[in-house]
Amino acid sequence: MTSEFTLPDVGEGLTEAEIVEWKVAPGDSVEINQVLVEIETAKSLVELPSPYAGVVESILVEPGTTVDVGTPIIRVGDSTAPTTPSGRAAESESLESGGLARTAQVVSQNEQALSAQRARQAEPAASATPVQSSSSPAAPARSADAVSADGDTGSVAHAPEAPADSGSGAVLVGYGAAGGHGSTRRRRPSQTEVDARQLRVAEQARRRPTTSVPAAQALPIIAKPPIRKLAKDLEVDLAVVQPTGLAGEVTRDDVIRHAQQASVFRNIETPEWGEERVERIPVKGVRKAIAAAMTSSAFTAPHVSLFVDVDATRTMEFVKRLKASPQFAGVKVSPLLIMAKAIIWAVRRNPMVNSAWTDREILVRHFVNLGIAAATPRGLIVPNVKEAQSMSLLELAQALEQLTLTARDGKTTPADMRDGTITITNIGVFGMDTGTPILNPGEVAIVALGTIKPKAWVVDGEVRSRMVTTIGASFDHRVVDGDVASRFVADVASVLEEPALLLD
Repeated sequence: MTSEFTLPDVGEGLTEAEIVEWKVAPGDSVEINQVLVEIETAKSLVELPSPYAGVVESILVEPGTTVDVGTPIIRVGDSTAPTTPSGRAAESESLESGGLARTAQVVSQNEQALSAQRARQAEPAASATPVQSSSSPAAPARSADAVSADGDTGSVAHAPEAPADSGSGAVLVGYGAAGGHGSTRRRRPSQTEVDARQLRVAEQARRRPTTSVPAAQALPIIAKPPIRKLAKDLEVDLAVVQPTGLAGEVTRDDVIRHAQQASVFRNIETPEWGEERVERIPVKGVRKAIAAAMTSSAFTAPHVSLFVDVDATRTMEFVKRLKASPQFAGVKVSPLLIMAKAIIWAVRRNPMVNSAWTDREILVRHFVNLGIAAATPRGLIVPNVKEAQSMSLLELAQALEQLTLTARDGKTTPADMRDGTITITNIGVFGMDTGTPILNPGEVAIVALGTIKPKAWVVDGEVRSRMVTTIGASFDHRVVDGDVASRFVADVASVLEEPALLLD
């Protein structure tokens, strides 16, 4: 029986999607919930699991093709259908069983040779030892089945019987006859023993589940001082960079490649001019969705923007203390974390900025799904942290880090971007002081955090160097009046100036 898998609606009224990459090929066996294909919707990249178990008969849509919901994209046949011995599954099973049989045969032959060789080595030691008479106290009994000298408990070497005239009991392989005074020094294993052990280790490794050890834990970081300085300037953690140097060292290209993946808008290199005078980029997927959303927001909601400069010196000191705290070990901590917490605090004091406009009513939401505008290789997306108002500072830091990594890897789902209530855009990471952000559709407020840098600032009548930033915010003037917007921005600024207010 053959089943056709049609493109499903993965949420939010999807009408079409582009086939990005097939994860299977004709002839592959698939299981239920195994990923078949990666598609790009207007919101994100989505992996589609298989609703069937069987064998892929044919792929009906090529990568790069945009198809409507309901279009058949792959055909899967019944896995119970008879297959010839030349089939992939039968061939794999045959090879595996044959390999196991050959391995077992070789191991058995080597162990027999090993036992015989050790028996011959034990005979001279037994003959050189004074024979114990039958009337003397017997030596402690030794097990006839002894673990081989290589320490591998997976195989057992059987001790050969001692010569009849020796009068001794069982002999422990490698140590001579019982009661003897021969040398107990461990001898160097023969090539036969080494081969047998290698075969056993290989077989055990094949059966054992594979686990990967991060390179940062397995090997020290090898990088020249200029490369380390470049990584520091680009804010790249060398521990997570995959080295490609001949000696396992991190190269300049490795650092730049990682930095480009981490910050797609940062101009690290100057590319050559394109060969074509005009490059045509199809408007589809995320770019099409961004254009529609921004146009609707800009020409539907009357925007009003406010700006304020803030002395964020204590925020930077607080971030530094958090980074050194054992509780936050292994968690990314940045000024964005304090900004997020400040917005949640200010929303509680000014709930109208957390509203939504409809033609008939204003919906004031007493929860915060905090959106974070993220620049990805596919374009701008705004995933949000659900129920952020209920999170501790540590939980919020972990949620922000996971959200960022997921967006960077292109794995953000439509559900992650749904039901946002207010948004932060961190343009400071690009060196910008401030901006006039456009509202995310369905929201009435968005806050921009500018770069934080040393500036001259008057403190107690004296000009001092302080860490200063600029907060910019846009509001939907249909919902948020000027006084509410001003109080909200002032509350956010007050937390950046004094993070201790978060203890309130």
